[in-house]
Amino acid sequence: MRHPSLANIEWQDLRQLSLSENIYNIFLSLPFLLLSWWSAWQGWWLLALVATFFFFTAALRQAHDCYHRTLGVGRLATGLMLFLLSITMLCSTHAIRHTHLNHHQDPLGDSDVEGNWARLPWYQAILGGGIFSIAIQWFGLTHGSRHNRILVACDMLLIFAVIATGFITMHPILIYHVLVMILANTMVGFFAVWSVHHGCDDVVYARSERHPLINLLTFNLLYHIEHHLFPAVPTNHLPVLAKRLDAAAPQWTQQPVIPFLAPVNKYPVVNMNKKSNSLDTEVSLIKES
Repeated sequence: MRHPSLANIEWQDLRQLSLSENIYNIFLSLPFLLLSWWSAWQGWWLLALVATFFFFTAALRQAHDCYHRTLGVGRLATGLMLFLLSITMLCSTHAIRHTHLNHHQDPLGDSDVEGNWARLPWYQAILGGGIFSIAIQWFGLTHGSRHNRILVACDMLLIFAVIATGFITMHPILIYHVLVMILANTMVGFFAVWSVHHGCDDVVYARSERHPLINLLTFNLLYHIEHHLFPAVPTNHLPVLAKRLDAAAPQWTQQPVIPFLAPVNKYPVVNMNKKSNSLDTEVSLIKES
């Protein structure tokens, strides 16, 4: 059962993906990965870093869609995609999947290892990023099922093999990739968690962005309250869902991810400590997995 203010939001029609959207979702990060490797091989380090940023962001979206089975492929292909992403992102996506789904069951609650990182000051969220990366993978390993622990162990073996191969061969592309992926994983806590949950509470527990360029550069990952309220909607269709929420239940979408862009977002920056009247009537929300 959803919060009454969401009862009239149409969303079931947004679950279906076209063939072109399926293909887009599967291969989204690959061009950026190849560009980053090629640029590193050429010694064009600035281009390599830009391409790596887009690869990791796109791969983060792919992994996120896999967690919620919204990539547009079957169970077997989803599992294979998670292994491929573990190898290239150098983190156990199977472990993070368990932690992330727990985040949806108890957003910003006591058991939410992922979301509670947003309670830190911004500089601590950045400086402690390595701890965050370890914590979300450790939680997924220790709290998941026996089957999931086996999958995590496979992830770890594959990741170790990639890193070992890089340092044994000292291949410049592999060394570059390993180093930048380690750096990228330390920034996930700030960019993927803190940015979309900081200042939130147990009622409106996520933010959302409306700047078209920012959403283009982040592959729609910052439509975050929309995703939490309707996790079965693929990331491809979150912009459409956002328009429906803005029209029918705008009290959910008034907390921008980047506050100084609020004039472009076309909604004001609100005090997160002051809940809207319509949400104040029900302080407890149904948490969706």
